[in-house]
Amino acid sequence: MGLLRLLVLAMLASKPGVTGGAEAVGNASEGLLEFSVGKFRYFKLNRPFPEDAILRHISSNVSFLIFQIHSQYQNTTISFSKTLLPNTSGTGTDKGLVFILRPEQSMCTLYLQTLDAEPVQNMAIPLSYSERDPIPGGCNLEFDLDIDPNIYLEYNFFETTIKFAPANLGYARGTNPPPCDIGMERDSRWRLLYDVYQYFLPENDLTEEGLLKHLQRMAEVPQVKANAIKVVTLTANDKTTVSFSSLRGQGVIYNVVVRDPFLNTSAAYVPAHTYACSFAAVEGNCSSLGRVSTKVFFTLFALLGLFICFFGHRFWKTELFFIGFIFMGLFFYILITRLTLVKYDGNLKIFHDDGVFWVTFSCIAVLIPVVFMGCLRILNILTCGLIGSYSVVLAFDSYLYTSLSHITLNVLKRALNMDFHRAFTNVPFQNNDFIILAVWGMLAVSGITLQIRRERGRPFFPPHPYKLWKRERERRVTNILDPSYHIPPLRERLYGRIAQIKELFQKEQPAGERTPLLL
Repeated sequence: MGLLRLLVLAMLASKPGVTGGAEAVGNASEGLLEFSVGKFRYFKLNRPFPEDAILRHISSNVSFLIFQIHSQYQNTTISFSKTLLPNTSGTGTDKGLVFILRPEQSMCTLYLQTLDAEPVQNMAIPLSYSERDPIPGGCNLEFDLDIDPNIYLEYNFFETTIKFAPANLGYARGTNPPPCDIGMERDSRWRLLYDVYQYFLPENDLTEEGLLKHLQRMAEVPQVKANAIKVVTLTANDKTTVSFSSLRGQGVIYNVVVRDPFLNTSAAYVPAHTYACSFAAVEGNCSSLGRVSTKVFFTLFALLGLFICFFGHRFWKTELFFIGFIFMGLFFYILITRLTLVKYDGNLKIFHDDGVFWVTFSCIAVLIPVVFMGCLRILNILTCGLIGSYSVVLAFDSYLYTSLSHITLNVLKRALNMDFHRAFTNVPFQNNDFIILAVWGMLAVSGITLQIRRERGRPFFPPHPYKLWKRERERRVTNILDPSYHIPPLRERLYGRIAQIKELFQKEQPAGERTPLLL
């Protein structure tokens, strides 16, 4: 039996997706899961079989524990007791509980279950903190749990918003917690700072194994600081809500590290993740983003853009149609969306003001033509090359995610949603983006170079239609041998047509003499 048990443990320990700090399986019996502090563990939950979890051998210098559990998109419930109550349990894909330890306590128990019909792959880890570390969610007044270390995440097409409860100062076992809202002195929770971090998964990686692996880099404070991007630091006086631009189909993990600058200690909340899309949706889910009609439209748009990139300056009317189509399409899209929704840059705080953003945007849009005013042909060729080749980038985005599409998408979101000004607009720039950026640059440079070389020695622009008409009119007046010379002027032709139309509505004159004979 001992040899058989060792073989089973060895097979489970070799499961894929387990990194160096992860523990694939502990000493488990039927209906009982054992965990170790600081060790990740993978396991599956089934609907009819809830699991009892136990954590042993807790050190005496540990003041509180945060037990967190993660899954990709199926909900899991974690509870202090078998009876599920709102203030003692939590349900979701990224959930955690805080255990405030009693004196001499060296073991904790909790209960895990899922209501999903399919088995749920989970990863969990208990993390320990001392009495000097701040307690995430220790001053919760908004959510159900008494002490809530969770990050609550909501998203829509425009923005993703995270919310979390304020933290409290740490305290020793067996003592009372510091008051949350009595005084704002240095020895109260008002001295705490909150660092908000953002971590991007690899582009187009929607695998469960990849998510759980990267979540390990966002659970503990040192790993969060080493791997993630710090977006903003909030004080205790700030609202504990932060908004980000939604990146549909792109996996993003968020976490908050609360710091005590007086004691130089810190603690991490339970990380939360999103793809800004639904895995369970029948249409438009994370695995099949974009409709067929959208892909067809952007493919045709890219073909026209390539033509403009290489031949736009010579085919003047086609270029005007292409550019006009873009501007009018954007204008009516924004107008219709604003009227129907009645609601949508950089991360600099100054650009969170709509007035500053749009004035700056307009000045940049006007400044570039002013700089090139002395060489309009070059300006037009540059426009053809850059905009025409960028249509290929948009076509790529309809098939394969790329961050370069957000150059225009974020401006559209800013115009459509009045709340988007508060969102941070970080995007990942990974291998796909480098390749597509190289393609964009190559097409733009090739198109610009080809058009500049072809237009040497030719007129800057095709003749103006009015000048062509005026020149033709003068030629016909002076050349009586031209058959068109004998054609009446346009005004006389119009009067003649009107007279013919009037005759159709006149009554027919009766036959016979109606006037007296002349003597």
